[in-house]
Amino acid sequence: MVLLTLIGKEQAKPGARFLYTGPLSEPECKECRLRGVCFNLESGNSYVINELRDAEHPCEIFEGGVRVVEVEKTSTAASVSRKAAIEGSTITFEPIDCDNVACASYRLCQPLALEPGMKLRIEKIEGEIECEKGESLSKAILS
Repeated sequence: MVLLTLIGKEQAKPGARFLYTGPLSEPECKECRLRGVCFNLESGNSYVINELRDAEHPCEIFEGGVRVVEVEKTSTAASVSRKAAIEGSTITFEPIDCDNVACASYRLCQPLALEPGMKLRIEKIEGEIECEKGESLSKAILS
């Protein structure tokens, strides 16, 4: 099944990845006839643009308007406890408690695309993570 959405014309490039954080709360969006297509993705998920469609539409938010694109939900890398790091298993995601933004693995422990409590499948384990706090962690690809 092809998943279509609308993206600002300047951002609409094949291969571009983005995080959908949910519908905008702009007053212009509330009355827009294209709202259903613009806000049809799952909040908190990452997507990749696979193909551009020819259709373009004016938009009050995006200068130059928006373009129809085909997108696909993508997997997200994150750190998980080594005890839970079993390929094929389903986990309830909880970010690792860490405030060391200088750590090389910080974005794996605090991924932007995932929210606490999300049910995710571990697609692949890509090895162990060196944790400066001494946590026993693995890098997992989640979907």
